[in-house]
Amino acid sequence: MRKEKVGIVAVKVIKGDINRALKKYKRKVNDSGHLFELRERQEYEKPKTTRRIQKQKAIREQQRQTILEKIENGDKSVKLPGSQKKKPQNSDKKTSNTEDLLAKYGLDRK
Repeated sequence: MRKEKVGIVAVKVIKGDINRALKKYKRKVNDSGHLFELRERQEYEKPKTTRRIQKQKAIREQQRQTILEKIENGDKSVKLPGSQKKKPQNSDKKTSNTEDLLAKYGLDRK
């Protein structure tokens, strides 16, 4: 995205090639930042909220940098956040609960 403001986005259709013109148009609109600004202005965000979000991002980035530095220095006990292993779901427990309920109410599984 460009920092400078661009006026109206226009593209010439050369030799009737509309697909190429559309491709150029989409790229120019994206680079101009009009859509980004439009989405940003759809809802008002209080300045306090903006500052809080920036602060949270800075804290996360600092923690990430610290962890990466520790890993580079050879500390093997440190892990990146979000890299936890998921516990496998035990499907046997669900079936036993179902079978217990069926037995409780006198119904047989067919």
